[in-house]
Amino acid sequence: MDRPVFGGIYAATVCPLLPDGALDHPSLTRHLAAMAAMQGLAGLLVNGHAGENFTLCRAEQRAVLDAARSILPPPAQIVAGINAESSALAAALARDAAAAGADAILLFPPFSWALSQDLPVIVHHHQAVQAACGLPMLLYQAPVAAAQLAYRADTLTALLALPGVAGIKEGSWETAAYEANRRLVRSVRPDVAVMASGDEHLLSCFVLGSEGSLVSLAALAPAPILALEAAVRQGDLAAAQAAHATIYPLARAIYGTRPSGRATARLKACLHLLGRIDHPTCRAPMSRLPGDEIAGLRAALTVAGLA
Repeated sequence: MDRPVFGGIYAATVCPLLPDGALDHPSLTRHLAAMAAMQGLAGLLVNGHAGENFTLCRAEQRAVLDAARSILPPPAQIVAGINAESSALAAALARDAAAAGADAILLFPPFSWALSQDLPVIVHHHQAVQAACGLPMLLYQAPVAAAQLAYRADTLTALLALPGVAGIKEGSWETAAYEANRRLVRSVRPDVAVMASGDEHLLSCFVLGSEGSLVSLAALAPAPILALEAAVRQGDLAAAQAAHATIYPLARAIYGTRPSGRATARLKACLHLLGRIDHPTCRAPMSRLPGDEIAGLRAALTVAGLA
């Protein structure tokens, strides 16, 4: 049986911004350097949802990629998120990723697909983008609650037929859907890595089976996530549960609290509280978090042993 070529824990990084919304290059450099210094990480996912890719222009996304590659030389891997409504722009971003030295791309479904799934359109978009860069491609399986952005089984099967597909960031955010999709992938393309993506559900996903994770919580608390993955791999349930107990309150505070669209703002607020980035700014229309949320995040950081 063929084995996946991707594996391990990849931290999905944020994109620090100045109060006026411009790129904060010193904080970005410090954030990326901290990830590069973390022993055990397989690499980084940059320009993902946590990196606010949908608000960054093409030049800004290229600047983030260039910074990441300069700080994180091979063999550490860089996966570049690609998120655009048009195939032409997505292809251009993918070419930029290849030119910047990315090892793979993660192609997000355009937000307009939430209205409906059109299989030929979805397949054509993936084919066009992958052909533009020639890099291995990871699919993104959206949460089950994300309308039509979550691929149906027939859509996922069709995408797995594309030879450039090397992995899936499996973000169903629901354990039964994760298991069903993993079983589908293993039956159709055992060489494709299924990477868990539900920050609150990493324990259950790792136990069900996973080649690793591409996850933004690892940009804040990589050590317990690495410990969790290692414990499950070694069959040490007690150690896995202990790591999960550290992760869970923080994951709930960031990702499991409504409205869930504030997750990146919460992640940035945590990094700012810890002094790892200079400002918690997100691009408008996202505004600063209210004081009660900041207090809750501070408490969760304390429980996680980070504050």
